[in-house]
Amino acid sequence: MPASSEEKKDLWLILVGPTAVGKSAVAERLALALETDILVADSRQIYRGMDIGTDKPSPESRARVPRHLIDLVPPDGSFSAGKFKMLAEEKIAALSRGGKPIFIEGGTGLYIKTLLYGLWEGPPADWDLRRRLLQEESERGEGALHRRLAEVDPAAAERIHPRDLPKLVRALEVYERVGRPISEVHAAHRFAEPPKGDYFLVGLRRDREDLYQRIEQRVEAQIAKGLIDETAGLLSAGFSPELPSMRGLGYKQMARYIRGEQTREEAIATLKRDTRHYAKRQMTWFRADPKIEWIDLRPEEAPEEAADRILRLKYLKSML
Repeated sequence: MPASSEEKKDLWLILVGPTAVGKSAVAERLALALETDILVADSRQIYRGMDIGTDKPSPESRARVPRHLIDLVPPDGSFSAGKFKMLAEEKIAALSRGGKPIFIEGGTGLYIKTLLYGLWEGPPADWDLRRRLLQEESERGEGALHRRLAEVDPAAAERIHPRDLPKLVRALEVYERVGRPISEVHAAHRFAEPPKGDYFLVGLRRDREDLYQRIEQRVEAQIAKGLIDETAGLLSAGFSPELPSMRGLGYKQMARYIRGEQTREEAIATLKRDTRHYAKRQMTWFRADPKIEWIDLRPEEAPEEAADRILRLKYLKSML
């Protein structure tokens, strides 16, 4: 029997894990059991009109369980972890007033960390330094900034993709301005703001071979659903392939195929490879958080089974 509204309102459940691990299906079962909505912490699902490549829940799934914090900005809109924190806190307050428990699900660790503990702002942008760094990448060739970052901050280099220029530039900017690696600064930052309620962090993970097989299947399903046409439509609408949204998984690779830079098979193979790398970076982030209670999923395990295992955790019994 679900708890009363008064008992539920201050409890938070946060479900994390890498892409393709099965979070969305498990989250739906959990939300139904808890009689609540889902707050989605996903830096890719914030974009409107980008549905297939970001694996947004289907309309049917969204009808069964309301999702919040998706479809927030157009593909050329700006967004940040700070903005996510502000909008999430507004939704949390509204759900709490309605007596619902707070349930957050997503794979963007920075959004969750910012919501729980606040955000280390860092030094302001040094535009001259940023221009010099971008010029260095252009003159010395792709990967130059990543190689430089690997020398001064191996931990950050492990987490940041070699072609993710905005993050590479910011990491090097922090090192130049603060004199310390950004990974060290983040680790030292203890986030002065306390959580807004009691929370439990639960992580889903799979054996690597199982996860990689699911990634293969996900990419094939995205192609079958029309990822190439979705990307072509965005390009035709005038959204530049250099936008952060268009450089995300799926769109970047399919844009290369559409422009004739890769064959269809090459673009799909590249997407599968890049998705594996992305999942690895997500796990690197989450493994650094000792508060996460990990659930190891079996290949044949149904979402209902996994949700039931989570609900049986001793920390979560008070939510039912």
